Amino acid sequence: MSEQEMYCVGCGVDIQTEDPKKLGYTPPSALEKEQIICQRCFRLKHYNEIQDVSLTDDDFLKILHGIGETDGLIVKIVDIFDFNGSWISGLQRFVGNNDVLLIGNKVDLLPKSVKQNKVINWMKKEAKENGLKPIDVCLISAVKGQGVEDVAQIIDRYRNGKDVYVVGCTNVGKSTFINNILKQFSGEDNVITTSQYPGTTLDLIEIPLDDGSTLYDTPGIINHHQMAHYVDKRDLKLIMPKKEIKPKVFQLNEEQTLFFGGLSRFDYVNGGRRSFTCYIPSELHIHRTKLEKADKLYEDHAGEMLTPPRREQLDEFPELVAHSFTIKEPKMDVVFSGLGWVTINDPGAKIVAHAPKGVGVFVRPSLI
Repeated sequence: MSEQEMYCVGCGVDIQTEDPKKLGYTPPSALEKEQIICQRCFRLKHYNEIQDVSLTDDDFLKILHGIGETDGLIVKIVDIFDFNGSWISGLQRFVGNNDVLLIGNKVDLLPKSVKQNKVINWMKKEAKENGLKPIDVCLISAVKGQGVEDVAQIIDRYRNGKDVYVVGCTNVGKSTFINNILKQFSGEDNVITTSQYPGTTLDLIEIPLDDGSTLYDTPGIINHHQMAHYVDKRDLKLIMPKKEIKPKVFQLNEEQTLFFGGLSRFDYVNGGRRSFTCYIPSELHIHRTKLEKADKLYEDHAGEMLTPPRREQLDEFPELVAHSFTIKEPKMDVVFSGLGWVTINDPGAKIVAHAPKGVGVFVRPSLI
């Protein structure tokens, strides 16, 4: 049997030995074994750990079509801190009549002053605007385990004996969430992967639940407007914070600019002297300058003083695109998808926000 024809006895995916991040990876040394198992299934079987791997949009849509034809509960995970960047658009067209439970992860990053009910209501509104009416919305911190036990019970209640499908983009914490859920449902032991999902060669990992139904882990979909895709792996920690975001207040005169590393910039054009509150990961350096000098500063110092991106990435880094807003309501956030937001307390400010081409910039009523 050539490597091309090998498939994983755990999930049915084609085996490959080139890329550890892609589906079906197994180390070359494992090919001599009688039963070949991909690394993702191996880690699940032996360490009770799910590893996230990523899929193209087309592959993911094929999986979704399959799910729409079943009778199950769909659990959709989004990153609260990057709601728009981690939203799977079009999901509602493929889920059939299945209920969707929406889970917001990374609640531990929001400042303590944020009321959870407010976040839940905001998520419901956002979901509705994106065409999805979830059966319920829950908040968790997969890393800290916060809220996971409650969510396990909520899933059990809503699934009503049916299978469960967990979907999410890369970097939303889906694997950590599933690993926590497995502990809740099964203790530590006996987590095995079984044969592939019928009717598709793609890998949905099947995790048997104790009542004979199954929890399916789908690979993470790559969402191309996530800020994380424009940052070197070594710098991800700068934009994916591990602890609560602490606000930083800047008093700005008209025609002043804030750079958030070299990833985005916030121009305050006019509206009198006022203060702006930045909810940006603390590891990312914020640099203030005059608006008239901002273009030249970026040209001269992107990749050095203004970093990330790194110098060697500049050739591939997308241009920063300008988005203009006149703030007409009190307490509004200008959001840089995947990076954070700037809160403007009083109406009347004219703002131009710059972000890499493809990354969302928008205004919303203040979360805090």
